[in-house]
Parts: sequence; structure tokens; C-alpha cells
Amino acid sequence: MGQKSTGGYSLKTIAWLPVASTQRFEQLDYIAQDNPLAAMSQDEEIEHQVDMLMQHPQMGRPGRLRGTRELVISRTPFIAIYRVKGRRIEVIRLLHSSQQWPVQARRRSL
Repeated sequence: MGQKSTGGYSLKTIAWLPVASTQRFEQLDYIAQDNPLAAMSQDEEIEHQVDMLMQHPQMGRPGRLRGTRELVISRTPFIAIYRVKGRRIEVIRLLHSSQQWPVQARRRSL
């Protein structure tokens, strides 16, 4: 994770914001209670696919909130919500696919 350079140009930097980082580890800890190997495997997938954003920041679909993008993490039930700010990619949430996003949509439907 972080900044890398190739061929004389610098790739983008990945920054996990505190809420996203907390969500990531809480959800993986929950999975690890039943299956530690599955939790490790899913964390590796998350790390690998999010790191790909350094070279391909637009690979996620347009987000439901303006200024965001959503990366569906294949082989996992997770979606990384991120935004691109200059040379920095900020992961702002890591959601389980069963979670409602954005939260306000749930409130409006009540």
C-alpha cells in the first residue's frame, strides 16, 4: 500500500480514512471468528484490488454520492467507496454488499 513509481512517473497514493479502516478490520474480525483463513484471504483480495486503483483510479463504477466511486471487490462481499483527490485516492468506506449506501437512502425510505 502507498505510493509507487514506474517509468519516471509517480502513481497515486492510497489512503484509508479512519472510518474505512475501522470498518475493514471490524468486518474481517467478525469473519475470523468462524473462519480465520477466509478472513485473511478476503483481506488479501481487498488489499490487492484497492492497490490496483493506484494505476487505474477510474476502474470503480461511478458512486451513488457525487464525487465518489465504488469498487466491487470480486471474490468477496465487499464494496470500497472511494474518491480521487489529485494524486491521492481516499477509501472512505468499506461496506458489506448487504449494507445500505448511502445511509440517508435508508432514512428516506422509512
